[in-house]
Amino acid sequence: LVLCANAERPAIVKGIIQAGKFVRDAVGGARDMYRAYQDMCEANYIGADKYFHARGNYDAARRGPGGAWAAKVISDAREYMQGASGRGAEDTREDQEANEWGRSGGNPNVYRPKGLPSKY
Repeated sequence: LVLCANAERPAIVKGIIQAGKFVRDAVGGARDMYRAYQDMCEANYIGADKYFHARGNYDAARRGPGGAWAAKVISDAREYMQGASGRGAEDTREDQEANEWGRSGGNPNVYRPKGLPSKY
């Protein structure tokens, strides 16, 4: 008698686990984006918006593909809404550049303005 044991999980179980991780990362990424937004409002520091865009996207993307996806969706929606409200095309382009910089793993401090309190 030959007994064969397979320690690998079935593909469907692997898929469910990956989907759960993606969702967990997306929720965490949305929280990261919201925290960056709250800090930006609290700081109320002129010229710091690009830093907070980059930081929120950076933190979210570090969680994994789900976090990066959430950051992109939220960033694109925010920029779309700002564009609809009459914000300048140049500002939107610069915001999206900072968003992508953060999502791709770039250091958000590149956008950090001098004088921004170290709390942020």
